[in-house]
Amino acid sequence: MDLTDWLFWNVDTQIDFVYPRGKLYVQDAETIRPQWKKLTKLAAKNSIRVVNSADYHYANSAELDASPDFIKTFPEHCMADTRGADFIKDTDPEDPVVFDWDREFLITPELFDREKYRNFVIRKDAFDVFAGNPLTEVILKHLNPETVVVYGVTTNVCVDAAVKGLGKRVKNVIVVQDAIKELPNIPLPFDDWRKKNVKLVKLDELEKMMK
Repeated sequence: MDLTDWLFWNVDTQIDFVYPRGKLYVQDAETIRPQWKKLTKLAAKNSIRVVNSADYHYANSAELDASPDFIKTFPEHCMADTRGADFIKDTDPEDPVVFDWDREFLITPELFDREKYRNFVIRKDAFDVFAGNPLTEVILKHLNPETVVVYGVTTNVCVDAAVKGLGKRVKNVIVVQDAIKELPNIPLPFDDWRKKNVKLVKLDELEKMMK
């Protein structure tokens, strides 16, 4: 299969979410680290570009609250310049181009030269990467994928927002079912995704599709 127009989209696989000691630990997220590691290697092996979104908050972030409801607001997590905001080692992008949400950045076509750059980090200050970083839209246009493969955390918050945003802008959106993990007490989006023609596959199915 020609994978030239494929893009992997790694959502928020950061220490504060994945490790039990993290500030906003997602129950059992560490159990799917092998899938994330395999996806990272698959992308490298097939020269597939990867967008890595990352929560990157300051104390005044709208989603942070000292008395959070764990639906719209959460305790402090993935704070700027802290270890908790870093990607876990299984997904840590190699030599990425980093796009901060709170700084001006001149985006040029050279940044998306396949021979030079394969990994991109989009830092965000909202659940939705398109709302949380004003550069996301133009980055996606430059990458211009036909198929985007989504994985990460959390299924019913940031992954959901990414899937729905990508669904409006990309022809094919695939979610790796056994490479996502949800938070409790928030509805799961699977039925809504299917209605929007999002394809849900297991990792072994994805590997077969890529051959």
